[in-house]
Order: sequence, then structure tokens, then C-alpha cells
Amino acid sequence: MRYLASPAQLRASLLRWSLFTVPLVLGLGMLSGIAAGSGPANAWFAVLNKPVLYPPPATFGIVWSVLYVLMGVALAMIISAWGARGRTVAIIFFAVQLLLNLSWSPVFFGLHQTTLALWIILAMVPLVLATLFIFFRIRPIAGLLLAPYLAWICFAAFLNWQFVVLNPDSEQIKNSGAAVRVEL
Repeated sequence: MRYLASPAQLRASLLRWSLFTVPLVLGLGMLSGIAAGSGPANAWFAVLNKPVLYPPPATFGIVWSVLYVLMGVALAMIISAWGARGRTVAIIFFAVQLLLNLSWSPVFFGLHQTTLALWIILAMVPLVLATLFIFFRIRPIAGLLLAPYLAWICFAAFLNWQFVVLNPDSEQIKNSGAAVRVEL
């Protein structure tokens, strides 16, 4: 005899998984950024020419925090979908795209490899799209929760490409640790 979980049990499972996956994804994202020294305080980054569409620096921390929370909730929805066809594949796709995501900041900000970072983020776009579709087939809301992430990744890829174009010698800039930043 097969036992089906009640709606209350399903909600409790989702909540328990969310309490694990949201802090995990958010924490890994923050750790990647901090370890790479990402952001406007990075002396190497401060001297780069910025694209016209480059948003205020505070935008990135806010947007990424929201996206990591959404990603964590979407992952919890998939993990708690016991018995769903494609669940394991969905989790693997999520893990692979997340590993690429977490590698981008160290490559761009830490290693100053803007071109390699562009290739990483370009590889992320189809992986995130595939993950979104796989999640959508299992739990439509989980797939929809990844839509803002996909949109932001596409925008970030455009920004990364602009950094490569505007700063062709960025990979040769030596980080002296000294930078002057003047804002008017």
C-alpha cells in the first residue's frame, strides 16, 4: 500500500528543506563574493572602465541576495518533490549551474580574467535555462522562481562582455593596492 503525504506534511517538508537550502545557497554566494574581493572596493575593479548600463554598486548585493533566496526556495521545492520524475537530474543541473555561478566572482575579481569570466557566464545561460525548464516540469512555481535569475544572468553576461570590450588590457593591469576613486 502506498501512503500519500497530506498537504500539511508536504508544506512542512518544503519548510524544512527551505531552512536548509536558502541559507546554504545564500551563504555560498556571499562566501564566493567575499573570498574574491568582489565589488567597488576592489582596487583592480575600481580602475576599469564601466559600461554605460552598469548599475550602482549597491544594486548587486541586493539583487544577488534576492536571487539566491529565490534559488534556495526553488531548490527546496524540487528536493521536497519526492518521487517526481526528473528530480535527481534537476538537482544535478542546479548544482552544476551553481558551481559555475560561484566560480565567476573568483575568476573575474580574484584572478582578473574578464574573458574567462565571460565564457563562464555564457555557459551559465543555457544551464540556467535548462534548469528552469526541468524545475518547471516538476514544480511550475520552482521554475518560475528561477526566471529572474535567468534574466539577471543575461544582463550580467552583457555587462561582462562590455567590460571585456571597454578594458581590452584588463587582464594585464597590476593590482598595486592603490586606487583613487572620485565620485561627483
